[in-house]
Order: sequence, then C-alpha cells, then structure tokens
Amino acid sequence: MVPVPSQLTTAANRAMGIFINIFKLPELRKRVLFTLGMLAVYRLGVFIAVPGVDRKVMADIAKQGSGGFLGYFNMFSGGALEQLSVFALGIMPYISASIIMQLMTVVIPKLEQLSKEGETGRRKINQYSRYGTVGLAFVQGYFMASWLESQNATGQMLVLEPGFGFQMMTVLTLTGGTVFLMWLGEQITERGIGNGISLIIFSGIIANLPLAIFQLFQKQQDDPESFGPMTLAMLLVGSVAIIAFIVVMERGQRRIQVQYAKRMVGRRMFGGNANYLPLRINSAGVIPPIFASSILMFPNQIAGMMQNEWLQRFSGALRYDGWLYIAVYTTLVVFFTYFYTAIQFNPTDVADNLKKQNASIPGIRPGKRTAEYIDFVLSRLTFVGSWYISAVCVLPTFLQTKFDVPFYYGGTSLLIVVGVALDTAQQIESHLVTRSYEGFAGPRGRGSRR
Repeated sequence: MVPVPSQLTTAANRAMGIFINIFKLPELRKRVLFTLGMLAVYRLGVFIAVPGVDRKVMADIAKQGSGGFLGYFNMFSGGALEQLSVFALGIMPYISASIIMQLMTVVIPKLEQLSKEGETGRRKINQYSRYGTVGLAFVQGYFMASWLESQNATGQMLVLEPGFGFQMMTVLTLTGGTVFLMWLGEQITERGIGNGISLIIFSGIIANLPLAIFQLFQKQQDDPESFGPMTLAMLLVGSVAIIAFIVVMERGQRRIQVQYAKRMVGRRMFGGNANYLPLRINSAGVIPPIFASSILMFPNQIAGMMQNEWLQRFSGALRYDGWLYIAVYTTLVVFFTYFYTAIQFNPTDVADNLKKQNASIPGIRPGKRTAEYIDFVLSRLTFVGSWYISAVCVLPTFLQTKFDVPFYYGGTSLLIVVGVALDTAQQIESHLVTRSYEGFAGPRGRGSRR
C-alpha cells in the first residue's frame, strides 16, 4: 500500500503537470486567460456604485438583512447589492428571460419551429431573450430605485437627492449593468472556457467565500459555548461529505450498451463492435437550482422593495428558510430538472441516429421501441437526479438554521460551485485529451491504455 504522503506528492505533481499542460496549448491558454480576464472585469465592476447613493448606509442595511432575502440576493449578485453596484441586479434578469423563452418555445408553434432550424433559429430565440432581459431589468431597476428611496423615510439617508431624476438614472444604470453582464457571459461562452453565465454566478459566490469563512471562525471565537470547536468540526466534515456526494452524483451515469452491425465496404468488414450510450443521473446540471432561485427571487425582490402590507406578508411567508419557500423551491427544481433534460436530450432523435448508424440496443428493436426504452431509463434517472438536487439544496438550510451559521452559504450555492467547477474542468480536460495531453481523469495519450 502506498503511503499517504507519497499519494499527496503524486497528486500535487500531477496537478502541477496538468496546469503546465494547459498553458502549453496556445488555443486553450488563450481561452483560459480570456475567461479569467472577463471575470476580473466583472469583479471590478462590482465596486462601481450607482450614482447618488451612500454605500456605507447600504452596507449597514445589507448587514441587518443578511439572514433574509437581502443576504440571499446579495450572495447571488456577488456582493454587488451590498456595494450598490451597477451590477446590483446581477445576471438573474437574463436567466428569467431565458426561462420564459424556453417555456414559450414549448407552447408556441412558431418558436418551436425556430428552435428546430439549427443555429439560425437558436440565434433568433437568443435575441428574443436579450430583449426580454432588457424589459425585466428595467422593471426590476424601477422597483430597486423605489425601494432605495423608501429607505430615506426610515431615517437612513441612503439616497442623496431622491426624485424622478434619481429613479431614471438608477433604472438606466442597473439595466445597463445587467446587459453588460449578459454580453460578458456570452463572450466567455463563445471565446473562453465553460458556460459564461454559470461562471459569473460561480465567481460571485466564490468571492464571498473568504469573508464567510472568517465570519464562521469569528463566531466560534465570540460564542464558544453554543458554537464550540466540536460544532465547527461537525459543520466542516458535513460540508466535505456533501461536496463528495455531489461529485459522485454528478459523475454518476447509466451506460446503455449499443451494438453496431457488421457491414461490408469493398472487401473489408466494418462494425460489429460494442459501445455505450451514457445517460447521466443529473443531465440538467446546475440549471434547475439557478432557474428556481431566479423565479423565487423576482417576486420576493418586488415584495421586499415595495411598502405594501400584503406584499410584506407575502415576503415574510416566502423566506428562504420557511416551509413555503422550501416547498415551492423543491417543486420548481423537480420541474426544471425534467424540463431541461427533455430539452437537452431527445430519445426519439437518439434512436433515429442509432438506426441510421446500423446500431441497436441488444434485445430492443430499433426505432420506436428504442426511443421508448431510452425514455424509460432516462425518466427514472431524472427522478433520482431531481430529488438529489432538491435534497442537496434544501437539507443544508436546516443545518444552517440549527447551527445558526452567520452567513447564507447553503446547498444551492454549494451545488452551483461544485457543478460549475466540474463542468469547466471537463471542458479543459476535453481540450487536453484531444491533443494527447494528460487530463484531470488521468493520462490518456497515444501510448496510454484506454
């Protein structure tokens, strides 16, 4: 058995080798540096404040509401709300617009036809999503401006010169910030590495991690009786266990054997070999929790920013740690897991492609029966995947409430961080393996065994 120090040394050397290999490839190096540069621009923009406001007052308000909606929204915006940044709305209006367009694609025949026209149709739908983003950001920007002005009535001089001019300036600034983030994410997806929108959310969550860790250890120092070293250790071990569980489930898949028929080409025989069709437990990735969080943020944001008694009661009932929020959130996660999996993976198209390639699943007739079998397996995998996502996103909330953790860093953020990291690492590995470099999964060059 290899000693543990040797294993750690080997792992460190291999990680360093992978890092060097990334920068050996000019194309991959360019993509990685471009992605890091765009994320740096995003983080710099977080500290550019909306004109006419006092950021110190806003920081105090955000600190007082750190346990509720403001803290939750501030986490997803990467701290931009606390800074009253031009990026205070974050990328959520774009995600909400994308959700609306995908739902409309299913129910409106014209949009459904556009989605089947290949790249041209997808570009038109994306353009409609951009228009929707501007509209939603404008509406949310107005509610944000109204809420900022309402804080002056409580005795906190947050807005220096309230009025119509401030409202218009705030709406235009926040809408422009969201549109810029949308453009930034699309540029990362096209010219960088990984999904740009997911990476923006990822970087915003990660940026708060050092402060969150400091607050955790500070609470342990200030209140050692109720939050002692044993409680801290249990919380850290639980976090590591949840991360390991997420990695296992994200990598988990059901492989369906596919047999290719033999055929003669000239005087040579081709085919006859077996392959596998991999079906992931979680085919939807981190999209369901992002979509669900975005939908629940929008009404909660409006309710929290309007001085209306009925809306205030609604906002109180829809707290992130309340039973109503958890029930609605879980329902939305399950729905979007099935919905997004159905969009990404069409069993009928897969069955038709297998039939064209003279391939079949052993014991299953090609065509309709193959599509039904794939759909049968995928539906059951998606059932497991949807409840796995729901459990990971919801259960840490109970632990957080029980241990009175002084920051919101629950399962949703953890799932997004781990999921996006795995997806980005997989894309980097694909570039390395394609050019016979060592990837994260191990050496796979020309001379390696497959």
